[in-house]
Amino acid sequence: MGTLLAGEVVGRVSELLEVRDLVKRFGATRAVDGVSFAIGAGETLGLVGESGSGKTTAGRCVLRLIEPTSGEVRFEGADVRRLRGRELRALRRRMQIVFQDPVSSLNPRLRAGSTVAEPLVVHGVARGRDARDRVRNLLGLVGLRAADADCLPHELSGGQRQRVCIARALALDPKLIVADEPVSALDVSVQAQIVNLMRDLQERLGVAYLFISHDLSVVRHVAGRTAVMYLGRLVEIGATERLFAQPAHPYTQLLLSAVPVPDPGRRRPRGAGTGEVAASHRVPTGCRFHPRCPQAMDVCSEVDPEPRPCGEGHTAACHL
Repeated sequence: MGTLLAGEVVGRVSELLEVRDLVKRFGATRAVDGVSFAIGAGETLGLVGESGSGKTTAGRCVLRLIEPTSGEVRFEGADVRRLRGRELRALRRRMQIVFQDPVSSLNPRLRAGSTVAEPLVVHGVARGRDARDRVRNLLGLVGLRAADADCLPHELSGGQRQRVCIARALALDPKLIVADEPVSALDVSVQAQIVNLMRDLQERLGVAYLFISHDLSVVRHVAGRTAVMYLGRLVEIGATERLFAQPAHPYTQLLLSAVPVPDPGRRRPRGAGTGEVAASHRVPTGCRFHPRCPQAMDVCSEVDPEPRPCGEGHTAACHL
């Protein structure tokens, strides 16, 4: 699966982030098992899959919030896994994260302004009046009022709290933000506001996103390319619109068949697949999806498929 490298698929000259053969194991559990992808400057790559697919673990390994077991992560050409001390600290300024739950990711005792100012102070970027001016500008950038700086998290709505988290992530002018389910804890109407905000910030600031989500309808509006993950592996990757229009892997077809549509007369496609994701400590032999796949053949239970091209900039790991 290590050959499934997004940068090579689309043929760009250079990448902001390159991940090759990333592995993370927790004992016998294969949370991430040989994942490769790339993200260009100012690009959004959507990473989708069911709960337990390993997408959040992959994102945190990229940032070294958890240490990978093996593999290579390169950011702006630097080997992230080899960085230590000052070099790693400098990397933290260029790679940031927005967590799924803004309630648990904010200190309940810190006011919004102090939360946004904290990375500025910790990294020695700004203090005092300069920090306060930067905080005011950052809050305005994400659609908050200057007066919101004095609010504690419980005094803000869910959408406002996530805007604070986004402002905090932007404080150090990062080149990449890992957005880990950034709208799943919000009301649907607020989700649209946050998604539009993130797209606007990308256009204005040129920041790249690794956008992790189980909601394909959200990813479709955000990502230029989408990677589909199942039981620690990438099974399909390609331009988002093509992948949605012509999904090549049966697992991708299953995910798309489960997306709600505003048409009560539309039926679920036949043969889309059934069952639940297998336990990551008991990974099936061969193709990991074959126990759920309605098109499985004998070879599927014996041989783990390599990624194959199925269109320009589009690959899928499937024997079909």
